Amino acid sequence: MLDLDIRPSDISEPKVIALLTAHHENMRAISPPEACHVLDLEGLRQPDLHILAAWRQSELAAIGGLRVHDAELGELKSMRASEAARRSGAGRAILAALMALAEDKGLTRLALETGTTEHFMPARKLYESVGFKPCGPFADYVSHSHSAFMDLHL
Repeated sequence: MLDLDIRPSDISEPKVIALLTAHHENMRAISPPEACHVLDLEGLRQPDLHILAAWRQSELAAIGGLRVHDAELGELKSMRASEAARRSGAGRAILAALMALAEDKGLTRLALETGTTEHFMPARKLYESVGFKPCGPFADYVSHSHSAFMDLHL
């Protein structure tokens, strides 16, 4: 069992900033601009976005966000495990915490946009393993060959 402390983050901690910055740079490098929906640090500091960080002692293991679109729809944003925590279950743990947060907020649907290339396969498999299914674009997204949309009814 993982020994993780999962708690809200206001994106002020240097390790959180570093992981989110690396995530942003990586997504920008592997996705075409018109299909890259990763948020920079300022974009993640919005009142409708709740960031959770998973810590193992003083090391940041994973991060993820929940954007609340309305009374029913939440969206997963900036899901990322640190290199050291890959394949350790940290990503699954942060996903479970975000799903619980969505339920606590009374949301009935959780959706996400991710990539379609091989790089994104581990993430898509993780989402599928907890019940996410393919869906069409939601919120302000539009269909694109590099975008996969998934949702889960809570």
